[in-house]
Amino acid sequence: MQPASSAVHPTAILHMVCGKIGSGKSTLARQLAAQPATVLISEDNWLSRLYPGEIREVADYARCAGRLRDAMASHIEALLLAGMSVVLDFPANTPATRSWARAMFTHAGAAHQLHYLDAPDALCKARLRARNASGTHPFETTDAQFDAITLYFVAPSADEGFNVIRHVPSAAGAATT
Repeated sequence: MQPASSAVHPTAILHMVCGKIGSGKSTLARQLAAQPATVLISEDNWLSRLYPGEIREVADYARCAGRLRDAMASHIEALLLAGMSVVLDFPANTPATRSWARAMFTHAGAAHQLHYLDAPDALCKARLRARNASGTHPFETTDAQFDAITLYFVAPSADEGFNVIRHVPSAAGAATT
């Protein structure tokens, strides 16, 4: 018999979001986190508090985000093992970041969903400009930064073996499944 602390709750799900900056990942993450027994963990929230004013370039982001992933992995696994679903508002935008997330849901024996927001660059840039103008986001992103960061984006492929839910923005800009 296994100890209760290692029993896997059958409904625990790790939700991951994948999409370019401005595609709507955080908006979708908040919607997903509205489900019962679900917790939202936001990379932007943590990074802005742990590294205020330190993230100016892609290399700064990579360094700080790597540290955060290392620190959070065991905590996320513990939440999944406790039966909590987790919405991970960290961009699962490369095979390496998706592999990091896979290790957590695999170790915890939890289910997963990879939400891929497939939005065109023009829409993402328009949303970023609006977000920057609102002043409500902890980071501002220029068009040039969008272009530089987008070079690293790799859409999920079938051979990665994730349960992918593709969201495509409608003409009005809202994502549809």
